[in-house]
Amino acid sequence: MTLQVDAETRFILAVSTAREVPLAWDALTISIDGRPVEPRELDEDPRTRLQLFETGSGLLMIDYAAEVTGRAPAPAVSPLDEIVYLRPSRYVQSDTLTPFARETFPGLTGPHHDGVQLVREVSSWVHDRLVYASDSTSPTGGAVETLESGRGVCRDFAHLTAALLRALDVPARLVSVYAPGLVPMDFHAVVEALVEIDDREQWVVVDSTRLAPRRGMLRIATGRDATDTAFLTNTLSDIQLLRLEVDAASSESFDDDPDELVTLS
Repeated sequence: MTLQVDAETRFILAVSTAREVPLAWDALTISIDGRPVEPRELDEDPRTRLQLFETGSGLLMIDYAAEVTGRAPAPAVSPLDEIVYLRPSRYVQSDTLTPFARETFPGLTGPHHDGVQLVREVSSWVHDRLVYASDSTSPTGGAVETLESGRGVCRDFAHLTAALLRALDVPARLVSVYAPGLVPMDFHAVVEALVEIDDREQWVVVDSTRLAPRRGMLRIATGRDATDTAFLTNTLSDIQLLRLEVDAASSESFDDDPDELVTLS
């Protein structure tokens, strides 16, 4: 990643693999005009590894690489999950979309709804309704705008999927991932939905774009929406992204059945 920084600024970076992902090694290097910058990893988030650093003006270069040796444990379910991930958020306007969701998916809502069936129905509906278009997204647009335009990239598919699920009382959150097999290759955004399977609540991964096999995905950041999962956040100065290259490869090949329940490690 290469950026032009106009003045002194503070960055939060979220490109490292999530906590508990087993690694052979990983390495993060940051430099400004060729001078090394040492980030500080924050410990506040139990899942996401965030690096904080500051720079002056200049050409900023960021490189991250890792070799993963296995899968992380299935994500735990917190008592707060049903509260946090049912609330509307900046880009997931589930409150605005509640009437539309109930009208679009009748018969599947209510206190005894089938969460698994809702996840499958919503994922298929979003996949069929939206057109993937790399030139259609806006950094300020959320689920409502995506529904109106009918177009978007992975984050737009994920925001609309999460909004409809929350509107139908299924907790849903956004996850940024590395996705081997993704075309076009980039950071990827998917949804995790909380459903009951065999009398136990579990997080399952939902990708309404269907652009990459879910079993090969690797968690980076987890949160309410793109606000919490952005790969780079800065304050105090303008910056310009000059180059971004993402690559993810796996020693295994994976098939993907959209109706299969998959846990993201």
